[in-house]
Amino acid sequence: MAIAKLGQVVLDCPDPRALADFYAGILGGTVEEDSEDGWVDLNIPGGQSLGFQKAPGHVPPKWPAPGDSQQFHLDLTVEDLDAAEKDVLALGARPLETEDRARTWRVYADPAGHPFCLCAC
Repeated sequence: MAIAKLGQVVLDCPDPRALADFYAGILGGTVEEDSEDGWVDLNIPGGQSLGFQKAPGHVPPKWPAPGDSQQFHLDLTVEDLDAAEKDVLALGARPLETEDRARTWRVYADPAGHPFCLCAC
């Protein structure tokens, strides 16, 4: 029996609203901002949500860096890697590991530097 249910994945970042808008451009959903504490939620269709919390000293993980941890990343499932890549780059993503076009996944960084994968798996 499970002890808990996953409530939300929260990303630290310097600008919660901007990062929530970035992921809303990829995943859809509604951005809700709590102006008092700078917390922003992205409510995604289907019931999932991502949270974004202001972290003024945020240091993005390095990629690739065998000696440093990426801490976590999001795998985002897509139908067409090439089309999705074009869209995420237009939203402000940065390619990290995209050279091998035969693979079913590619790695990018969001505007705050968090790695995420587009997966046609």
